Amino acid sequence: MSYLNVGVSPSPGNVPVYHGIKLKVIDRRVRLAELVLRCVISALAILAAVLIGTDSQVKEIFTIQKKAKFTDMKALVFLVVADGLAAAYSLVQVLRCVVNMIRGSVLFNKPLAWAIFSGDQVMAYVTLAAVAAAAQSAVFAKFGQTEMQWMKICNMYGKFCNQVGEGIASSLLVSLSMVVLSAISAFSLFRLYGNNKGKSNGGW
Repeated sequence: MSYLNVGVSPSPGNVPVYHGIKLKVIDRRVRLAELVLRCVISALAILAAVLIGTDSQVKEIFTIQKKAKFTDMKALVFLVVADGLAAAYSLVQVLRCVVNMIRGSVLFNKPLAWAIFSGDQVMAYVTLAAVAAAAQSAVFAKFGQTEMQWMKICNMYGKFCNQVGEGIASSLLVSLSMVVLSAISAFSLFRLYGNNKGKSNGGW
């Protein structure tokens, strides 16, 4: 029955070549996914910061004009700052990704990989915290809090609340994308400690 094995088992010399090609394909896809995500984060973070930062509405109450703006809610100020930081950080990382793709290198040395991983982790936590705080404030503005005699602000400032809601939704996508990026950067970091580290990072 030995004829069943004829031409089936690969030669020992072909196995590393196959795995090397497979690793290069995975590297290329990971780098492309990272680049796309960082571009999306930059665009959405800028959009969210602009939506919230430029939002205002004037309402006349008993001949007195009252203007609602994002600085009236500290949580929204925090969110705008977090979005600005996320946009700036992501733009820097986009440049790094583009340079590495042009050079055809996977990057990485361990200190830089740790720096990118740590930066992604920090930005993920900051954006998630900012979105959570802004969402809680938005709920109070929408539904009020009768026990503490807080009014339903959105009944008076509908346009303002709608635009803030759009900004918070964009910021939520930013934070979720940062979580995914944290996983990608963790993969890129910890693979340096694997069996293929010599092949993937130029000998580190």
